[in-house]
Amino acid sequence: MRLNKIISDFFSAITRNYISLFGTALAGATGVLILTFLLLDLLGFHGGPYLGILTFLILPALFVLGLLLIPLGVFLANRRQRRTGDSDSKSSRLLPVIDFNVDRTRNVALMVAMATLVNIVILAAATYKGVHVMESTAFCGTACHSVMQPEFTAFQRSPHARVDCVDCHIGPGADWFVKSKISGTWQLVAVAFDLYPRPVPTPIHNLRPARETCEQCHWPEKFVGDKLHVSTHFKEDETNTETKTALLLKVGGIQGRESRGIHWHVDPQNQIRYLSDASRETIYDVELSLPDGSKKVYRNGDAPEDAVWRNMDCVDCHNRPTHIYRQPEDEVDLALDEGRIDRNLPFIKREALEELLIEYDSHEAARSGIASAIDAFYGTEYPEVHSSQATAIEAAIGQLGDIYVSNVFPAMNVYWDTYPNHIGHEASAGCFRCHDRRHRTEDRERISKDCETCHTVLAEREENPEILQQLLP
Repeated sequence: MRLNKIISDFFSAITRNYISLFGTALAGATGVLILTFLLLDLLGFHGGPYLGILTFLILPALFVLGLLLIPLGVFLANRRQRRTGDSDSKSSRLLPVIDFNVDRTRNVALMVAMATLVNIVILAAATYKGVHVMESTAFCGTACHSVMQPEFTAFQRSPHARVDCVDCHIGPGADWFVKSKISGTWQLVAVAFDLYPRPVPTPIHNLRPARETCEQCHWPEKFVGDKLHVSTHFKEDETNTETKTALLLKVGGIQGRESRGIHWHVDPQNQIRYLSDASRETIYDVELSLPDGSKKVYRNGDAPEDAVWRNMDCVDCHNRPTHIYRQPEDEVDLALDEGRIDRNLPFIKREALEELLIEYDSHEAARSGIASAIDAFYGTEYPEVHSSQATAIEAAIGQLGDIYVSNVFPAMNVYWDTYPNHIGHEASAGCFRCHDRRHRTEDRERISKDCETCHTVLAEREENPEILQQLLP
């Protein structure tokens, strides 16, 4: 009987007006839904990012709103009673008098305490899961599908495809977590009201320094030395002749010895900063601080007023470590080398490149256009091949369509040259942004453009190069 009295007094207190009644219903319904979805999540039913947004972001917000409406309704009801004169002198006081000697007050307070404890548990679980959902790769890549489709597609094909987005974009610690959520607030508004730019501009200027993210796994102090890199290419002739390029990359490193090679640039003893435009494609000045305290400044003309200084780190060369958009020739060469496109199809390399470089309005139009063009070429120029190798032609068409939709996104104005890769100097100026012999000190000392600084060319697009026959018998 006493428990029934407590519950009766509690519900009487929170349902005496429409606002509190609505708040009670809202909090109760959303609380039950949150607990239900939490149970389903524990049982292994996850349901994708949108269900996660509903369960751990939207429903908790409505749950809190309902809880806030309950005391608000009580306050407004009491104020209305005071104005209409329906309350006695004690209840008309500005602040309530809480007297625990009164049974009803004690009962209501006990129920409020119990309900508060339950609410804290629900909100704590929802908050934890909400943070987990917002930091998941699925949330980053698919919640804002139209915006993130190019980056998420590239991410899924990258060497870091099994690394969570937050490990690189946020990293450890609370300060950058808070910064990312503040930045994400505007991004949410931009997506909701279609205010985001197309394409999304790069580089990201407020990205956390690479020493605090990339170097959690990769560190320049580890000595690598020289590394053999072999790439396969195919000519645009009838037989798609295979060629090889072999480079001895001087990766370097500094563990236990003097730094040298490519990673000399990130030796902690060699502090490098540069003055560039916002895109970091044009570099005007380069300042090198050496271990002995001396400095060298290499200049290349007058910099504009909006040029900015930046300390060089990993992403100045590895600017596309994960979201990699390959060039059409590289994609076709890889597909031919892996056998996904039959190299026995005459002129397939030439025809593939010609079709991939066409700008289509959509992915659907691209697949249709590529299919029509390739099929028409073999039907007209090589009717026997068109008949005897129909399966190979169909497979090649499918692969070329996949290549196009993995690198080109017309809805976001992303094309083959939108996001240049600074590794090397084939897809963009890359190394030559500094190593161009135009940057020089007042004493006319220049930054070297010697290819041997970073690599030794053992073979360049050669058929059956002799050096590889010796190294890889």
